[in-house]
Amino acid sequence: MTVRLHDSRAADVVDLVPLVDGHVSMYVCGPTVQSSPHIGHLRSALVYDIWRRWLTHRGYRVTLVRNVTDIDDKVLDLAAGTDEPWWARAYRVELEFTAAYTALGILPPTYEPRATASIPEMQEIIARLVDRGHAYPAADGSGDVYFDTGSWDAYGALTRQRREDMVEAADADPRGKRDARDFALWKGAKAGEPATASWDSPWGPGRPGWHIECSAMSRRYLGPAFDIHGGGLDLRFPHHENELAQSTAAGDAFASYWLHNGLVSVEGQKMSKSLGNSVFAADFLAAARPIVVRYHLGSAHYRSTIDHHAGSLAEAEAALDRIEGFLGRAAPRLEGVALADAPGVPEAFAAAMDDDLAVPQALAVLHETVRAGNAALDADDALAVGTAYHQVAAMVEVLGIDPRAPHWSGGAHDAAATPLAALVERLVQERAEARATRDFATADRVRDDLAAAGITIEDTPSGTRWSIA
Repeated sequence: MTVRLHDSRAADVVDLVPLVDGHVSMYVCGPTVQSSPHIGHLRSALVYDIWRRWLTHRGYRVTLVRNVTDIDDKVLDLAAGTDEPWWARAYRVELEFTAAYTALGILPPTYEPRATASIPEMQEIIARLVDRGHAYPAADGSGDVYFDTGSWDAYGALTRQRREDMVEAADADPRGKRDARDFALWKGAKAGEPATASWDSPWGPGRPGWHIECSAMSRRYLGPAFDIHGGGLDLRFPHHENELAQSTAAGDAFASYWLHNGLVSVEGQKMSKSLGNSVFAADFLAAARPIVVRYHLGSAHYRSTIDHHAGSLAEAEAALDRIEGFLGRAAPRLEGVALADAPGVPEAFAAAMDDDLAVPQALAVLHETVRAGNAALDADDALAVGTAYHQVAAMVEVLGIDPRAPHWSGGAHDAAATPLAALVERLVQERAEARATRDFATADRVRDDLAAAGITIEDTPSGTRWSIA
């Protein structure tokens, strides 16, 4: 068993060799809590949830850190001119993210630090960079401190860019920069900014730059070297490039592997505020059962772009209904049937997941197993049904889409399931009684009524079974 992953720095699929045998340490860039989450945020968090679940399935102990950026230019800008303090807004939005993650069945991270709780650790890294000649305080007395990109020969290693080809860093006022490509490590306090958004430092009062936050939090919770750094493709440059430069320049080994998930487009267009086509998490989760949303967002390869279109959720619902239908039909048939060993995930499924988390290929194995299980039900082959049932159950558990899991209960779909089943069972019984008395007109009418409502019935040697078409 070898798990392979696409390392963005190597630009290749490589074997995962953890620093500590049997333990995988992961740092994932979490949200900047400036405004409500959209489906891109959900997709990114879901990607690393599936990675974590698969690594855990493969026997690794996984430590997952996902940060919250609760101090940032945008957080301050959006709170300015309102009655809500920036820190209150940040916490309110953070709760929206947490609720959306929970609704999708995304497991809580091992640690979820806020940037504002690691200010001393940020200042310590900045001081090391200044001492090593890789950072400088602005000469204008503003209190700004910048990373000197020209001092670090490896700058650009992650994205394979030459420094002379890079765009100017727009993350801070260029008032004290020696070079336009240098980026902010510490931002001196400015007039008009709230006093609560300022911390004392050796360079004067101010707040951290964006990039230094993740370097400090990953080091604090995972140490100077860890296995995997993950985040959205849009973070590769400048954010992740700058993280790598400042951490390694400060003397830390930092991440062994870099994972980047693809983005989400809407009807073929990039999702952006300027186009007004953002799909917010709350609206998306209200449009379908959360398990359907999870299936949809998790069904593509994690490095590919997902295009959300009008029929996306209906397609996911149909695929999930096939899985639910088989599990629902198979469970009663297996009462009293014992297998010597309950099988786990099929080898083909495991091979796909080991190969850079190839979920589309894994889902193909899942649906093929469902088809085989339905055929076994029709043939009344109890052992084959049992094998398929346990394999399907193992696969949906790993993917976090097990419809039987308690997490997914309580929705409108589930609330309707029990009375619906009671009604269908009564009609199926009425049809059976009509057939027994050779009242075929009534039996056909019941069958046709059920078919018109989308209910398919099957007469098998072991009795009549029904499913939602």
